[in-house]
Amino acid sequence: MRLLTAINLLMLVLALPLLSYAGAKEDLQDIKKQIKEKNRLITKTQKVETKVSGELVQIQKSLAEKQSTLVALGRDLAVVEKGVDRTLQDIEKERQEAERKKAQINRRVAALYKGGDTGNLRVFFSSESFPQMSENLRYMRSILQNDKKLFQQYNDNVQRLNKLKQQLEQDAARKEGIRRSMEAKKREIEQEKSRKATYLVKVRQDKQGYLTSLQELQANAARLQSMIRKLEAKSRKAYSAKGRSKGSEGKQPGVTAKATPVPGRGLGAQKGKLSLPVRGNIVDRFGRHKHPDFDSFTVSNGISIQAPAGSAIHAIDDGEVIFANYFKGYGNMIIVDHGEGFFSLYAHASSIAKRVGAKVTRNEVLASVGDVDSTKGPMLYFEIRYQGKPVDPSPWFR
Repeated sequence: MRLLTAINLLMLVLALPLLSYAGAKEDLQDIKKQIKEKNRLITKTQKVETKVSGELVQIQKSLAEKQSTLVALGRDLAVVEKGVDRTLQDIEKERQEAERKKAQINRRVAALYKGGDTGNLRVFFSSESFPQMSENLRYMRSILQNDKKLFQQYNDNVQRLNKLKQQLEQDAARKEGIRRSMEAKKREIEQEKSRKATYLVKVRQDKQGYLTSLQELQANAARLQSMIRKLEAKSRKAYSAKGRSKGSEGKQPGVTAKATPVPGRGLGAQKGKLSLPVRGNIVDRFGRHKHPDFDSFTVSNGISIQAPAGSAIHAIDDGEVIFANYFKGYGNMIIVDHGEGFFSLYAHASSIAKRVGAKVTRNEVLASVGDVDSTKGPMLYFEIRYQGKPVDPSPWFR
């Protein structure tokens, strides 16, 4: 997009004999409107900057809190790991005890198998008296009770092992779930922080661009104001010289109507018959456009044609080069006077092939495509002006 900037002042200076006092005042009003709009955009970006900065502070606090939680979780996990080690040791003890009980049971079963029923009979008949036989029977019952106890202890060991294993698995799963959740949340916050930081950089760049443009507009407004004062002084002098009366229709001397294209003469007669000054794609068109991020509008006084760097830039018609130099914001720029009040402007060139005063013919090479002061890479910014006023170039090309 191109706003009304220093280029208007340059065109005023180059085409001063063709411009009127009214035209200069109109340009000044346009610049004042642009200044007002820039101030509005700067205020808006400052509010956005403050809001996003505050959000980033909150995100940073949240990150710090999450980090503290992760540290605490790490300590919990360390405790759990120690507990797991202890649990594993308990499991090993229980396993060894169970194995010992199992071995005892195996020995008892083997002994009973070898002895069978005859073993019990030997105990019974080997008794020399009834009291001794009773004692032998009590001994047999105690052995049986001890065998039952061994089986019960073994079963208890197995159950405790199973519970310990289940507890171990549950604790490990729970802690792992918490850790994954916290890591995911941390990544989410980091991504949000990165997005906000990127947006903040863009907002600040827009703000700086608005401030720079505002300074240029204010400087141009001051120059135009000075020019208007000179034109007013010149008009008063001319008025006095001619002796014009106060009541002569209430008009300012030298005031003319707003310039409009005259299609019947000069470049105007070539409307619809010309070739584009460079082969490429038109990426920005003439007129008013809405800003993609802010609820505001900008004005382009010409068109932008994207083309490979080094491509030849051609004059759209016969004329004389009246400007060929660097111009801030437009890079290397050429202005051609085609007569009858028509001018063409070519900007962002990498190099200039013509000097001021050179006569050029239609399609003659003026410069090469570049990206000097361009924010969109290699391209040609092109304008057509009639008596200093920008007109839409599109209808001029076939």
